[in-house]
Amino acid sequence: MARLVSNRTARTAILAAATFAAAFGGLQSLAAQSISGHDSNAPVNYAADRIELQGKQDRVVLSGNVDVTQAGLRVRAAQTVVDFTDAGSLKIQRITATGGVLVTRGDETARGDVAIYDFNRRIITMVGNATLRRGKDTLNAGRFVIDLNSGVSAAEGGRVSGTFSAPKNN
Repeated sequence: MARLVSNRTARTAILAAATFAAAFGGLQSLAAQSISGHDSNAPVNYAADRIELQGKQDRVVLSGNVDVTQAGLRVRAAQTVVDFTDAGSLKIQRITATGGVLVTRGDETARGDVAIYDFNRRIITMVGNATLRRGKDTLNAGRFVIDLNSGVSAAEGGRVSGTFSAPKNN
């Protein structure tokens, strides 16, 4: 029950912060406004110092300066595990990045200890010391969940904090 109340409290805080920002600065959502149109069907390109195919487990492990891109979305990390299915052709199911994860798209950056990109659900989850930045605006939380279908993002886990820029009046 305490976890449910905590999640409700976090969601209420996010809603309140968004309402405050809209009323006093016209700030758009920090997280998924521009990422909501992301093409998760676009080809995925990758580079790393080492690549290991683990065929029996249907995964590829990329390690050392991993750089993964897809349609303007870029993920950099120390290690990335790519889970796939092989039913005649390879289909990526999930990418799990660990170690100093940096996700960028346009002027948005997200940092965290772990990032999970679920291709089936079209959801990106950042966990551990998660920070989201657009321009001078920031959002900090234990965890971010970005829904690429709806463009809705949630920040939760511990205390959520951030900074919104106020518009300059002439």
